[in-house]
Amino acid sequence: MFDKQIYTNRRNQLRKAMGSGVILIPGNIESPMNYTDNAYHFRQDSTFLYLFGLDAPGLFGIIDANSGHDTIYGDDLTMEDIIWMGYNPSMKDLAESVGVTRTFPSKSLFLELSVLKSKNAALHFTPPYRAENKLLLQELLGIQAAELKAKASITLINNLVKLRSAKESVEITEIELACQTGYQMHVTAMEMTKSGANEQEIAGTIEGIALAHGKGTSFPIILTQDGQTLHNHNHSFQLKKGRLLLVDAGAESNLHYASDFTRTMPVDGEFSQKQLEIYNIVLEANNTATASMRPGETYLSIHLKAAEVIANGLKDLGIMKGDVKEAVANGAHALFFPHGLGHMMGLDVHDMEDYGQIHVGYDEEIRPIDQFGTAYLRFGRRLQKDFVITNEPGIYFIPALIEQWEAQKTNEVFINFKKAKEYLDFGGIRLEDDILITESGARILGQRIPINPEELKVIQK
Repeated sequence: MFDKQIYTNRRNQLRKAMGSGVILIPGNIESPMNYTDNAYHFRQDSTFLYLFGLDAPGLFGIIDANSGHDTIYGDDLTMEDIIWMGYNPSMKDLAESVGVTRTFPSKSLFLELSVLKSKNAALHFTPPYRAENKLLLQELLGIQAAELKAKASITLINNLVKLRSAKESVEITEIELACQTGYQMHVTAMEMTKSGANEQEIAGTIEGIALAHGKGTSFPIILTQDGQTLHNHNHSFQLKKGRLLLVDAGAESNLHYASDFTRTMPVDGEFSQKQLEIYNIVLEANNTATASMRPGETYLSIHLKAAEVIANGLKDLGIMKGDVKEAVANGAHALFFPHGLGHMMGLDVHDMEDYGQIHVGYDEEIRPIDQFGTAYLRFGRRLQKDFVITNEPGIYFIPALIEQWEAQKTNEVFINFKKAKEYLDFGGIRLEDDILITESGARILGQRIPINPEELKVIQK
């Protein structure tokens, strides 16, 4: 945990921003894998971690902006717990370690909520994403589980987004630790990218690195020779010379801060001419985006700038045609770049998106563009100092999508479908870095994972 004053300051800032009302922060509980005593690896709720810091199941926090009190509800261990799981500090000691002096048993929570409701206190909560907390809030508040998302507090969501968006120095340090683990994961994957190797073996090896240096992976590993499938978790194939291996993987630090990197490399280290041409376009888009980042710039504009680099590069290869800016304005690039440039990152790999991505990535000034491809941009608003974001342009040749667009004559004025179909067996390339916005620009977090073609060739020998 961080120093308890950090958590106290965060709760006080949130209380001040809210002004009044009672804020409910449910922690997570253990979730059974196949029977009660065999649970999935426990992951605490990120909002609870941010405000209360305790990485243990079965806790519930209340921040009362009316009285100024903070309270944690939870139960001390029973003797049976101690026998099987070992001794832990008392609830009182745990709470004091994060600056909270009021603790009560879990069962007291129901009485407390009954009293608050009888006083017509304004109760604020964020949208629950786990079934267990949906059922708990349904019982506590009398709101049907299906209605909780719609009745979540927009005021609380907006204030949490404001509080959590710019990262504190201690958070940046934790993200850097996760990035260093991510570096080791990806370099190891590169060294293993040789014909005859198994995708599953590489995925398992780098997941082991994440577990050895932190809490494990920050999301399920994407590792595939079929890179045209954006989130491909099938690791069942043997690596073949002449193919590309796309690895999208990150780690969590011991305090659950995330990293998220993608690299794409040729099996056995040698690009074909066709692969190298596409790779260099994606690399240029990645570098252009990083060089464009600074406080005040909208990430939407940087996404579109990266899209223009991709469209221009594909035009040079004869795959796209016409005016590049007009092509991007019409969404023609999205046939090959059908996702957004990146997202915020912190305690979650897609930071705070449990609140609703629209509240995190957009605001009253910058609204989403309802167009295929750009509509998937998860973060578009203006950058500010100490934001942490991902930068992940890509080019993909998705046979079903190319065939659909050709049949429907979608953007045919900008696309040479005959040339595009020469790449139906190509796969996809994505290159992703984690970026900290600085006072005047941006810097890549962690030691930069090899990315230039010459570097990949050396590391795979």
